[in-house]
Amino acid sequence: MKTQLFSPYTIGQMQLRNRISVPPMCQYQAIDGKATTWHKVHYGKLAGSGAGLVCIEATAVTPDGRITGSDLGLWSDELAGYFAEIVQAMKAIDPTTKVAVQISHAGRKASERAPWLGGHLLAEEGGWEPVAPSAVSAGGDAPTPREMLPGGIEATIQAFANAAERAQRAGVDAIEIHMAHGYLLHQFLSPISNLRTDEWGGSFENRTRLPLAVFDAMKKAAPNVEIGVRVSATDWIEGGWNLKETLELVESLKERGCAFVDVSTGGLHSSQKINVSYGYQLPFARAVRLQTGIPTIACGLIKDARQAESVLVEGTADLVDVGRQMLLNPHWGWQAALELGEKVDFPPSYVRGMHR
Repeated sequence: MKTQLFSPYTIGQMQLRNRISVPPMCQYQAIDGKATTWHKVHYGKLAGSGAGLVCIEATAVTPDGRITGSDLGLWSDELAGYFAEIVQAMKAIDPTTKVAVQISHAGRKASERAPWLGGHLLAEEGGWEPVAPSAVSAGGDAPTPREMLPGGIEATIQAFANAAERAQRAGVDAIEIHMAHGYLLHQFLSPISNLRTDEWGGSFENRTRLPLAVFDAMKKAAPNVEIGVRVSATDWIEGGWNLKETLELVESLKERGCAFVDVSTGGLHSSQKINVSYGYQLPFARAVRLQTGIPTIACGLIKDARQAESVLVEGTADLVDVGRQMLLNPHWGWQAALELGEKVDFPPSYVRGMHR
């Protein structure tokens, strides 16, 4: 009997050969938004990992929407050309692997150093002033951002749409809009970070206005790719964004033609209280899938093939994100197939080498 993990799955017009998804994982190796050799090699390896879907890291819609100065960008046609080289490399390695990209704006979590350098950028180090729905920091030593003006919000919607059009032109099969982990769209969703009193804040309807407008604009700009979202289903903070609101948001997105939801949690503020454990985010994915019926991706400490299979068998999700393990072993998909007794379609050159 074929396993769930290695059964095909269809999202809209996108046919996946299996249920393994590689989530977006920032590399901080770009130069002025441009993809480098690092990206082509890194994503080429992941395209040959045996996963059905591979998502390229958070890619910024504007220069000030980068997390760090080393993020990928899609704010110009020049950058789109560099980005297309990543997609071309991935499809050359394995044309059956579907390619997605996460489109993002960091909001108040922008202008940071790469994680291994720590902390936020200083102005003299090439930093910039981050923007957000309200002039409220993310806690700890995070800086206080500048509150966005209505004109800036409208411009940001257009920037997301432009990035979507460029991603489609570059050849991706899907786009994941980043509405999670404390970045700009999540900041608008949460009453912890959105203290506005105009049409962009306050009520649930107003706090969801920007994320929904971004989705509509991106879908119109890139009609030939499947567009989904990543959400943080809870802030893990009392009085913050929660599962009930997540379900309402997902229903609204589904009505607009959202193709899938990648369910994560947290990341908004340093005061969050998370009890991290094996599969701790799975209940949120299960709730989204069962209550909305939308194709759902589960993530969070999914480490081995049998655990991934159980997530699917139990009806928790339709796909599983495998991140850390793919970094450790870029052929994790092949290994998982062997562990579960599935046939592995090794590249011919590998088969020849293994039979010598």
